[in-house]
Amino acid sequence: MNISRNEQRALHVLALGGRILHERGNGSKIADVTCVTRDGMILTDFNLAVFRRLRQKRLIESRSGSPYRISRRGRICVRAQFDNQGG
Repeated sequence: MNISRNEQRALHVLALGGRILHERGNGSKIADVTCVTRDGMILTDFNLAVFRRLRQKRLIESRSGSPYRISRRGRICVRAQFDNQGG
């Protein structure tokens, strides 16, 4: 599967225990997203477009309105990188 660098970075954060917090706007559509690491840091280059691509590829999932987490398919697709500093 072809995954961009920003998508790969977000998946790596989620695989290490991070989560995606989402806010709903009018019409109950998701209006704003924030990717948070397990340490509470915010991933700055994560935006709504990256979120939609990850969701469309079914690499992330949410259950019962909880924050989005990496799915089983996402765990399979994420590349192993030490602290996500590679290439």
